Amino acid sequence: MLALGLVQGTAVAKPAPAQSGTGARAAAAGDDPYTQAFLTQYGKIKEAANGYFSPDGLPYHSVETLMVEAPDHGHQTTSEAVSFWMWLEAAYGRVTSDWAPFNAAWAVAEKTIIPQHADQSTSDSYNPSAPATYAPEHPLPDGYPSALDGNVPVGTDPLSSELASSYGTMDIYGMHWLMDLDNVYGYGNKPGTGGESGPGAGASFINTYQRGAQESVWETVPQPTTDLFEYGGPNGYLDLFVGDSAYAEQWKYTNAPDADARAVQAAYWAYRWASEQGKESQVADSVAKAAKMGDYLRYAMFDKYFKRIGDCTDPNSCPAASGRDSQHYLLSWYYAWGGAAAGSGGGWAWRIGDGASHQGYQNPLAAWALSNVPSLTPKSATAKSDWSKSLTRQLEFLTWLQSSEGALAGGCTNSWEGSYSRPPAGTPTFYGMAYDWQPVYHDPASNNWFGFQAWGMERVAAYYYVTGNAAAEAVLSKWVAWASSETTVGADGSFRFPSTLNWTGQPDTWDAASPGDNAGLHVSVVDYANDVGVGAAYVKTLTYYAAKSGDEDAAALAKALLDAMALNTTDKGISVPETRLDYNRFDDEVYIPSGWSGTMPNGDPIQPGSTFIGIRSWYKDDPDWPKVQAYLDGGDAPTFTYHRFWAQAALALAFAIYAELLVEGGGGEPGGDTEPPTSPAGVTVSATTKDSVSLSWSAATDNVAVTGYDVYRNGVLAGNPTGPAFTDTGLAAATEYTYAVAARDAGGNTSALSDAVLATTKADGSTGTGAVKVQYKNTDSAAGDNQIRPALQLVNTGSAPVDLTTVKLRYWFTADGGPSTFGTYCDYAALGSSNITHTVVAVPSPKAGADRYLEIGFTGGAGTLAAGASTGEIQLRINKSDWSNFDESDDYSRATNTTYADSSKVGAFVAGALAWGVEP
Repeated sequence: MLALGLVQGTAVAKPAPAQSGTGARAAAAGDDPYTQAFLTQYGKIKEAANGYFSPDGLPYHSVETLMVEAPDHGHQTTSEAVSFWMWLEAAYGRVTSDWAPFNAAWAVAEKTIIPQHADQSTSDSYNPSAPATYAPEHPLPDGYPSALDGNVPVGTDPLSSELASSYGTMDIYGMHWLMDLDNVYGYGNKPGTGGESGPGAGASFINTYQRGAQESVWETVPQPTTDLFEYGGPNGYLDLFVGDSAYAEQWKYTNAPDADARAVQAAYWAYRWASEQGKESQVADSVAKAAKMGDYLRYAMFDKYFKRIGDCTDPNSCPAASGRDSQHYLLSWYYAWGGAAAGSGGGWAWRIGDGASHQGYQNPLAAWALSNVPSLTPKSATAKSDWSKSLTRQLEFLTWLQSSEGALAGGCTNSWEGSYSRPPAGTPTFYGMAYDWQPVYHDPASNNWFGFQAWGMERVAAYYYVTGNAAAEAVLSKWVAWASSETTVGADGSFRFPSTLNWTGQPDTWDAASPGDNAGLHVSVVDYANDVGVGAAYVKTLTYYAAKSGDEDAAALAKALLDAMALNTTDKGISVPETRLDYNRFDDEVYIPSGWSGTMPNGDPIQPGSTFIGIRSWYKDDPDWPKVQAYLDGGDAPTFTYHRFWAQAALALAFAIYAELLVEGGGGEPGGDTEPPTSPAGVTVSATTKDSVSLSWSAATDNVAVTGYDVYRNGVLAGNPTGPAFTDTGLAAATEYTYAVAARDAGGNTSALSDAVLATTKADGSTGTGAVKVQYKNTDSAAGDNQIRPALQLVNTGSAPVDLTTVKLRYWFTADGGPSTFGTYCDYAALGSSNITHTVVAVPSPKAGADRYLEIGFTGGAGTLAAGASTGEIQLRINKSDWSNFDESDDYSRATNTTYADSSKVGAFVAGALAWGVEP
């Protein structure tokens, strides 16, 4: 079997320095197991029966249809998936010298996901002196529709004339981020038609996410990109999002800059590898398309409304910019463009950038290629200098965001809360833009996912591999050390690395001449996972870094992770099961303004009270729906084994890149270390406490050297010590555990497991009690609106873990008249919103400032809270059933602090006893 060969029979070279430029040796298809693993994975992806591609030739987001994450259906696609497809075909060209599939991917993209002239038919009406009318963003979906405000000054677009002169058109050349490939919604907004043909076969442009940072996928109302008022309400879907005096039929598209940058990155590798083969002419046309895409991608470097960058804290007084004053030079979250539908009467068009930038979207390799590789240099006169400056700015940005531990914090924004508001006092800045630990979206928080760390650092590592840049190396080496310390890999195919992160503190305000050390900015790991797509990005990061730096530990970890993931093979690729606790949100209400009503193409009503599933009733016809329905009815959360296109392509690429850079001779030449260490002997339980077990054993031996050990608790990997001793913590009291140990060497060889030993923790302790405290911050400065929005976090101040199911928090407030029923919501929790319970309870004997309390609890899925640990942020919300206003000014638990502080007026009860706080 492939997996067995990868684990036991691979010779791995010591990392060698990379060669930059295009003169490095050409890598032919090898017979090493990693190249073969790439070809096997590639074959599964391209096998028609496996269902990765639509009839239009585009990759689905996933093979499986019942899938809700950023796309809300598995058979949608994203520009992200298309960019991974381009990179996959580039790697195939390197291995096989066949460049036709790479060129075909670009050709399909031009016919589909890059809007054609018919799809943006009135682009010629665009006026760069008046790029768009301002509409503020709002924190919550119920703040929409957002009224257009023509009195707020907007700046001038400095790119439009240059691009039109370079390419002879006013059309934008960039990928729209989302398409409904099976036309499940039924809009029929087919590429190349600029219309709505309704239900039927064929791909359809769609759009979503237009109502503020708190709008999760579960709260969205998708709509066609070309809205001809065929569906929705009298104004189509427009008046759900934008408030105006009149509405016109129109088209609009949104670009995801990280995907377009990845497409440029893929073209760079294709050009480099094809040149090494003497075949650069075969990819020249596609590479030129990537250069053109990079030209337009510069719109992501500008403030949303082309306002001045820095200290922009009021929409009216923040000045409109001209020239480059609105250019921040980072890759922001999106750029967008739109205009009047053809034949709708009157011609107009608009373009916007974005002032919010996330660390996970930066791509220094793409910036370097667009400013240093002649074949990828865009036509426009200022493009090369823009990308050169962007490269420097991106590296500064990543340095600014690096925590004391090594992980990268969120990002920055030129428009606080999307409305050019004033950020909290003391907020650090980057070139005048405010630090934001969760830029763009908050449900879930945008920088809590380790995947954004791996994606972002993979690009930094690739840039470092190509250029040896010292600034990239400094960021990368610190990140690799942190990530490696939080990663465990077992010989049985088990592996884990961080999943959810928690952030505390802030970076220092950026000073390019004297950067701070960010001593107050910290990251902690909330939980761990074994997502194979994220793992593939992580492996690529380690591989690029090891190949350039010679770091043998990074190389060994890359191999260990790759081998472990390979053990999880399926008929369609490589995947691990996922339990979807969040699927209880199928019944979540989707906010629809009072008085608004309309219908989806299939007749589902859209009205106040509509739910996610209520406007997507077609999901109930999915063959996997009974699993979800059983969960909604009170059963277990459903488990799925998904095959996401991007993840499967990333795995194939990880095999190919590892084979190219770290396997001897590019073809697995013999001579590497294949002899495993001896099995550890004499495993002994040296100590136990109520919540820990300490082990020791005799050191194993190896023909080269033992580099570490894998300790298994009850058959599950518990840790990776480097020496012959280990203490396993966070255990239950009076409980028996079984332990066994295996030894590892630098070649990735693993010994047989030791004999098992039994250990029983002491009985004089309980995880049901413990010292705790509650920290609170106010996320809503208005004391007289129709919602209460406290944010809390629980901290374990004791020396033993606390079983969170025994904990209840109480936030006391007054109802201030109105009905006696309330809506309660957990908008975000670092532990997962589905693991938080919340209900309003009437106080038996009302007191001043408190006739009700919001009681917050935890499900079993929240687990235990370790000594010294925090639950991380819990964002809560309360409203009356009639949505009348509260007067929070006298509420007992309310305070005005906007950063977390200990709050004695929010109670914590452990096992029914008050453990923190003072009751009113």
